[in-house]
Amino acid sequence: MSNIIGITMGDPCGVGPEITVRALAEMGDADRADTRIYGNLPTLEAARMALNVDIDLVPYVVDLPIEGAPLPWGTLSPVAGDAAFRFIEKAVRDAEADLIGCVVTAPINKEALNLAGHHYDGHTGMLRSLTQSAAAYMLLASERLKVIHVSTHVSLQEAIGRATTERVLATIKAGNDHLKRTGYAAPRIAVAGINPHCGENGLFGTEDDEQIAPAVAAARAEGIDAYGPISADTVFHRAYSGAFDLVVAQYHDQGHIPIKLVAFDTAVNVSVDLPIDRTSVDHGTAFDIAGKGIANHGNMLEAIAYARKLVSGGRAGALQGAQA
Repeated sequence: MSNIIGITMGDPCGVGPEITVRALAEMGDADRADTRIYGNLPTLEAARMALNVDIDLVPYVVDLPIEGAPLPWGTLSPVAGDAAFRFIEKAVRDAEADLIGCVVTAPINKEALNLAGHHYDGHTGMLRSLTQSAAAYMLLASERLKVIHVSTHVSLQEAIGRATTERVLATIKAGNDHLKRTGYAAPRIAVAGINPHCGENGLFGTEDDEQIAPAVAAARAEGIDAYGPISADTVFHRAYSGAFDLVVAQYHDQGHIPIKLVAFDTAVNVSVDLPIDRTSVDHGTAFDIAGKGIANHGNMLEAIAYARKLVSGGRAGALQGAQA
């Protein structure tokens, strides 16, 4: 596997170019040599000027054209949405060719992406399509809480329908495999219930008994140290306190809310079960502050650190107490 990481700069009108440039500027020489930025050089230069950073970007940029670049900061633009897609597409192809070992993505704007004709629900769905993968799972990793999702960018009604025994089991297995890869010998995996108090024996719904419990039993039968379903109003606190290494969340907000409460600036978004490795910041394009040179790049540093661990073999506990 290549040791080079490829950072896609995200939507050209958002904070992605700034947090990417600042992260590159703070790297040591060795790490910088193992970094490529998939983006647009005029846009990155505009970000560099906004940051007042003195660094030669040219050796590290895979420059892809954008008509009219640099585009105005903080604007919703189909041109920017198309550019963001092309940055990711190029990085994915280079990862498939082992020219880079991991893709690190800065934030994109889903509305701009769709206005440009690229109809995806976000990075994960796009990456699944580009790599022709049968499945991909979103795992949010922080130092003390890690969450993998059965479903993400769908309505709550659709999420309930997607919480089938087969899909929950597949999510448990994907999370277990990833944690083993990153240093856990026997991951302790908690599976959150979907209804209040896991349905109270059918009083508040039967999905937990009929769909989720059988998935946990099947996972345990395969030797996975899985528990549940456990009521979602307690399971995240228990995991944060050290009882579990990973929580399987049944839908987007169930998993995102606790992570963003305890690790808003440090959580890393990891795509699991793809043929390539990908990490990402866990925040949006922040159009309101784009171009002002004030965006917090801490989350990008965490995503890069996680990517470095993956390309180096992932054995040093990329998920374990490493601010990942």
